[in-house]
Order: sequence, then C-alpha cells, then structure tokens
Amino acid sequence: MDEKERDEREKHDRERQIKRRKLKQERIRRIRKMRILGYIAVILVLLLIGVSVYACLNKENKEAKEPEKKVEDTEKNVEEVYAEPEIDIVMVGDILLHEPVQESGKLADGTYNYDHLFANVAEDIQAADIAIANQEVILGGTEIGLSGYPNFNGPFEVGDALAKAGFNVVLHATNHTLDRGKEALVNCMNFWKQKHSDVAVLGIFDSQEAYDNDIYVYEQDGIKIAILNYTYGTNGMPFPEDMPFALAMLDEEKVVSDIEKANELADFVVVCPHWGTEYEHTEDAGQEYWTKVFLEHGVDLVLGTHTHYIQPVEMLRDENGNTMLVYYSLGNFINATAESGSGTADRMIGEMAEITVARKENGEVYIKDYGAEPLVTQLLYGTQEITTYKLSDYTEELAAQNKILEKDSVFSLEFCQNLCKKVLGELYHE
Repeated sequence: MDEKERDEREKHDRERQIKRRKLKQERIRRIRKMRILGYIAVILVLLLIGVSVYACLNKENKEAKEPEKKVEDTEKNVEEVYAEPEIDIVMVGDILLHEPVQESGKLADGTYNYDHLFANVAEDIQAADIAIANQEVILGGTEIGLSGYPNFNGPFEVGDALAKAGFNVVLHATNHTLDRGKEALVNCMNFWKQKHSDVAVLGIFDSQEAYDNDIYVYEQDGIKIAILNYTYGTNGMPFPEDMPFALAMLDEEKVVSDIEKANELADFVVVCPHWGTEYEHTEDAGQEYWTKVFLEHGVDLVLGTHTHYIQPVEMLRDENGNTMLVYYSLGNFINATAESGSGTADRMIGEMAEITVARKENGEVYIKDYGAEPLVTQLLYGTQEITTYKLSDYTEELAAQNKILEKDSVFSLEFCQNLCKKVLGELYHE
C-alpha cells in the first residue's frame, strides 16, 4: 500500500469514526441526562419531606439546602463515570455470484448495479465501525468475461455495491480466488486500489513484501484491532508462476507468525478463516484443530466462512483463562444455487455476526457483547430481484415467493426459524 492509498484510507476511517463517535456520544448524553433526572427526582422527594418536617417542627431550613449540594455532587459523579470506548464489528458470509445473481445486476442500458443485494441490511452495515464481507468470488471484471460455477468471475460493480453498502473490510482469501487465474486476480486488486482505496482488502497480495509484512490494523478511540484472512485451498487451481505470494493460505508457520505480529501491533486479533466441510452444520476436525492453534497463540475472535451452511457460535477458554469467540461459519449471504433436493434450502440461511469490543478503565480490551442476526436469501429471477433479508423482517408471504421452493419444498419461514434455533441456540431470538 503506497502513501497516497494509506492517507485516503486513514481519512475514510477518521470520517467513519467521527460519525460513529457522534452517535455514541449522543447515546451517552441521553443516558447521563436520564440518570441525572432520576437523581433529581429522588432529591425533590427528599426536599418535600424536609419541608414537611420543617413546617411541623419549626426548625431551620437546613434539610432543604443539603440536597442542593447532593445534586451538584451527583452531577459531578455522573460526569466522572468511565465510559468504555467501544468498536462495533459486523460480518456477513459468502457472497456467491452464481449466474442468476450476476444477471440480476445487468440493467437495460447494459451497465451493472448490485445495490439491491445489500439494500435490506445496509443500515446495519453502515452503523458498524468495522463491517466485513466475505467476497467469495474474485472480481475480475466484465472485460475478461463473467462466469459462474465452478470457475467464477464477477463484475467490478459488485465491489461498488459493497463499498456503497458500508463494508470497509473485504475478504478475498477463498477457494475461488484463483478460478480465473492471474488476470482476474490482478484486475481485482487493481480495481480495489484505484476505485475504493479506503476499503481494506485482505487475503490477496501484489508483492512478496506485502505478503510478508502487511497486517491490517483498525484503530479507533485508542483501541487497535488486527484482522487476518486465510483459505484452506484453491480447488486445485495453481498459483501464478511469478506470484507465489498471491494468496494467504492456512499454512501453520505463516499463520502463527502473522498472529504474533498482530498481537504486537494490536490490542485485539481477529482471524477470518475460509475452512470447514461444505454443507455441514457442525465444525469438522480441521476446524477444531485450527481453533486450538488460534486460541493457543492469542487470537480473540474467529469469524469463519466457506461451508455454505450456518454453524454454531462458541466462546472458548484456555487453562489460563484466556477467551476466544468462534463463529464456525456464517453461511451464505447471497446465492442462487442451481442444485436441488434435500438440504438445498439450508443454503438460503446465513447470519450476520455482531460483536462489540470495548476497553476497560484498566486498559483491557475485551468482547463486551456478541450476537448473530440470521439472514435469508430471497431467490427471485429478474433484474434487481434477488436480495437478502434479515430473518426478523422476513414473512410468510416472502417465503411463499422464494424460488428455492422449486428446488427444495421444505423451505418456509418456520423452516428458517427452526434451523436457526437448532444451530444458533440461545443466540437466536425470534
């Protein structure tokens, strides 16, 4: 990353932080105001009691003056309460550009626009400080020809829509990164640099130096968060001969080295692995192995992708009391699979991870709160029809219109709710 790109990204991050800080400060002011009003109400009651006692006993109005001092002391104490700085993180899962998804963005004039994919979640994305998307498919642009499964290539306009929706971190280390070789990979990197240099693109590299040294760190209110991204494989697609550094793989030596660097640079470390067994709702042995590696080396949060099914969320603790929160897989954010039969409906359910990281007065940075917002792909065919809803906004009417019913008849609103209950447990709230 050159100096100009770094300056532009820092400027964008500062603007986003200022916007979020204003919202948080307003919330804190409201809370303080409510507390002060509560204290004043109590004091007024005490004043009334004092006045009554004075009238009865004909004493000095001493009782009525003391509460005034209490009001001043109370306001001072409220002002001195430590307000923990917070960073809100959200992440969505696999953005799969099957051909119907790609075709949905082609307009009558031949241009492309994909804002519709994110329209129903954009407000949540923009409200977060860090908003992460797993861009499953390489964005090599229309000039080399778009393509769907199994060797994907997506249009740049998907990247435009991601940035417009509010995502400021995009993950590109997936098993489909090298589907269309060096040309698509280089096109994708150039697109992000030239069009959206304020977006952090992780998992792919244009030089050995970047591969060896680049650790993305987001900083806000004195809290530093490092984010790393890796994939288990490339579906057998070879690396470009002159770019052995192109993609971050789950190589233990490399991963451990990066985590150690990240812990030196940041207060909190996030790893986003592309891992696991496709179409399984439970973690496999490989995920369990890597989870132990991450925990052993001081990772704080794991946000997994790849399986196309949602998987459990678990808070782990080592023998020393260190904790690590793991989202084993966030499932699909958007997809239009051509497959059908049992289990196909499960691919329509994804989740948005929601985590609040805070810093205590003693300097400790920790996970203050976390949750999972279930998502549903609304599979429809036609221009700008397919989209994703939050399950909390989904209805029986929408479910009845979802074309996934033609592929798997078990799909319904109740099916979505029951699946989330089963996999997410207490994190799911209807």
